[in-house]
Amino acid sequence: MGLIISIAALVAAAVFIIAFYTFSICFRTPVNHPNDPYVPLKGKQYAAVADNIHSCISIMDKTPCRWVYVNSFDDLQLAGRYYHTADGAPLVILMHGYRSLALRDCCGGFMLCKKMGFNVLAVDQRAHGCSEGSVISFGIQERYDCQRWVDFAVAEFGPDTKIVLSGLSMGAATVLMASSLSLPENVVAIMADSPYNTASGIIRKVCRDGNLPDGLAYPFIKLGAKVFGHFNLEETSAMESVKHAKVPILLIHGEDDRFVPCDMSRELYEACGDMAQLHTFPEAGHGLAYMIDPVRYEIVTVDFLWDIPELTDHMQTNAYAQKIRQRQLDF
Repeated sequence: MGLIISIAALVAAAVFIIAFYTFSICFRTPVNHPNDPYVPLKGKQYAAVADNIHSCISIMDKTPCRWVYVNSFDDLQLAGRYYHTADGAPLVILMHGYRSLALRDCCGGFMLCKKMGFNVLAVDQRAHGCSEGSVISFGIQERYDCQRWVDFAVAEFGPDTKIVLSGLSMGAATVLMASSLSLPENVVAIMADSPYNTASGIIRKVCRDGNLPDGLAYPFIKLGAKVFGHFNLEETSAMESVKHAKVPILLIHGEDDRFVPCDMSRELYEACGDMAQLHTFPEAGHGLAYMIDPVRYEIVTVDFLWDIPELTDHMQTNAYAQKIRQRQLDF
């Protein structure tokens, strides 16, 4: 009996050690996490547009902003950059991707939003940038942070403020997961660039890419998230949430995305029903649709927002949006 107990204890210890290791690799961010958006991303797809990315980051970085803060449901201080364009203008809340920064992932969206005359709130997600926290939950907990930012915006800018939620990669999954929460009517649209459909799906895919059997690795990863991160990876998903969305959704995805398969957006589109539009970009890698084809990206975005009833008046009075709508493309 003693031997059996000892063996069981060793097995349990091994399971928890492996679970902690996978937790550390997948979900944990060091206290002193990186804050430099100019560090180039690895890979040929990013190198090909590195100059464009750097230019957009620089413009966003040098644009005056006001730091704003909210407290999360678990008492973390979350930070965001607010860029004011005009009193009473609609607000776009931008959310970045996994182990990235608002200044990097949101720079393209920032450029377009400013052209369209929107106010912009670019937030550093929990455990990233200037926000507190050390656990990344792939949108599971971050969706409540998104809800907090919406509540902040309504209180700060007034009950008539029209809000668009926009995100890239994990940020895209986050805003899609937030779509099923109790959001105020101020939120009139959601834009998701390169989202994954489920956290479990993208994690299993990354395991396979790393030549790990996902059927073996995923249970340890799920256990690590639950025991050490205090969240359930399968509690919700973008796929499940969009079935309950109450506002129009724009899905954008690069067909040459080698990290988050474009088929994940296709599956999300099917789940959305009549609430969504899907536009894919044939030569674009992960999150690179704007950098690869800014003209089409801006046309797609302007057309989508133009048809949102709550935004039509603003779009029709914005000179840049009018030019795009009329296809006066001189860039």
